[in-house]
Amino acid sequence: MDHQRIVRDVTASLPAASTAIDACQRTVTALARHTPATISVLLQVQDRLRCVAATGAWQVFATVPPKTGIVGRVYASGETAVVPDVSADPDYLPVRPDVTAEICVPVRDPAGRPIGVLDLQWSAPVDLTPWSATAERLADRLGARIVALGGTPAESRSEKLLRHATALSAAPTERDLLSAVICAARDVSALSAAVLVLGGPDGGQLGAPPRAPGELEGRIRAELTEAGPAALGRIVGRVHRYGAGYTLGEAGHPPTEEYAPLARAGVRTLVAVPLGPPDGGGALLVADERLLRPDPTTVSLMELLAGQAWNSLDRLRTLDRLREQASSDPLTGLRHTGPFGKRIAAATPGRTALLAIDVDGFKTVNDTYGHQAGDRLLIGLARALEGALRSGDELYRIGGDEFVAVIEVNRPEEAVRIAERLTEAARRTGRTISIGVALPRPGESAELTLRRADQALYRVKRQGRDGVSLSPA
Repeated sequence: MDHQRIVRDVTASLPAASTAIDACQRTVTALARHTPATISVLLQVQDRLRCVAATGAWQVFATVPPKTGIVGRVYASGETAVVPDVSADPDYLPVRPDVTAEICVPVRDPAGRPIGVLDLQWSAPVDLTPWSATAERLADRLGARIVALGGTPAESRSEKLLRHATALSAAPTERDLLSAVICAARDVSALSAAVLVLGGPDGGQLGAPPRAPGELEGRIRAELTEAGPAALGRIVGRVHRYGAGYTLGEAGHPPTEEYAPLARAGVRTLVAVPLGPPDGGGALLVADERLLRPDPTTVSLMELLAGQAWNSLDRLRTLDRLREQASSDPLTGLRHTGPFGKRIAAATPGRTALLAIDVDGFKTVNDTYGHQAGDRLLIGLARALEGALRSGDELYRIGGDEFVAVIEVNRPEEAVRIAERLTEAARRTGRTISIGVALPRPGESAELTLRRADQALYRVKRQGRDGVSLSPA
């Protein structure tokens, strides 16, 4: 094998390259004439190595995460990898089942910084020593040509969208998701501002702001906030009625009523796309102070982003509903025994009071008027008791007509006063309740505290119901 000739052939092909990717493709094509190896060039784009040129194989990786595989290791370390037996290298990423050996060399810029890798894989016996030196010489020439042509290729807008879509899918909360959507819209569209308007029963509301809003974004949010929910609802309605659009705010052409707040904020270019369904969805507004020509590609990318954003938002809301259903009573909406057990396990002795609550005569209501009447009674009573409690107090339904309130107090008398307030709230609904009060003792289990509260409750039952009893300290 004449390695000097290989270097000359590849080197001779590089001056004709017009782009960095063209230089990589010419390198692979020229090199492939001298070896049956599977050849690929991967360049760093954003936070990944992207394959920009390769010979045929059953699998060529489009992108490789940093430090993944032999190629990632070489790029991260800047050190050539000569692997005579790929089965013995734990980092090897299988491309062909018959590959036995691999050489991967860093592609560097003239300053010596890695910008990618040149990778060769063989399935037949090969002398790796001369190939290692040849590959390094070719990689150096390729790196110099790439830099001369302007450097590694920029991340395309579709690649940006794919990267952001992955981030949206991983967002842990609705606020994180909405912030990520705004950042993605600005990055992919190359416009300077983006806001989300979410529909609601009162019209509309602004989505959570990003962590670093720009000046135009701040003005837009201020104008939309001042315009109010009804105006936001009209914007959402317009976007869903007419579909995605690219609007230019040219001088002498007044804005539609819906977009007047945006014009006051200084918007001259607006891409507006529907988010989710017309009933309950919203709108993604991406804007700029510059007057820019219509760009159908930008609109299409924003529609794709809005679709991914809504799918992710709907998934988060569904998970929240499932968590709520798993921890709350489906009839009254109150939390039930699972959360109650955790709450009383964290009770502070002497400062936390348990109020065991029982509805007087509930069985009679069910037997006389039916279970639907009983359900209506429980729902109304639950709302009345919740309204009588203070902020921070918690009410649970732990059985058919059995409730428990967990409250923080400074002394037992305060717990009794709150319990009496609950009995008064129940009377206003036309029903009466019996309440037993107990404060946890030091070292006492939550179950025993609740048992003492139940015992106090049944003292009230025996004494005629509709009252409060405090368990001895």
